[in-house]
This record gives sequence, structure tokens and C-alpha cells, in this order.
Amino acid sequence: MTTATEAQKFLKGVDYPADRSAIVKKARENGADESLVRTLEKIPDRQYSGPNAISKELSEKS
Repeated sequence: MTTATEAQKFLKGVDYPADRSAIVKKARENGADESLVRTLEKIPDRQYSGPNAISKELSEKS
């Protein structure tokens, strides 16, 4: 599984605050593998204030 830290390189360019769909879209655009995309699709659908908020969700899922 991709770690939260590794995931950050695929989230460059996200315009925060961002919801789950914007985060997933940007990760796909940046070449994230399907495993990471599926993981991001499972985070709660809410507004994320920045990359640290996403990392926290991913850390809690692992």
C-alpha cells in the first residue's frame, strides 16, 4: 500500500480546500497508480484544507 508520504507527490497542484473528487482527479492526472486512486476514493467526502489533512486520513486507513 502507498504511504501517505509517497501519495503527496501525486497530489501536487491540488487547489485547496479540495473535496475528494478533486483530489482523486488530480492524483489520476499526476499518474497515481490504481491502488492509490482506490484508497483516495475511500477517504471521507469532505473538504480538505491541505495535504496534511489528506495524509492524516491515509495514515488512519493503513
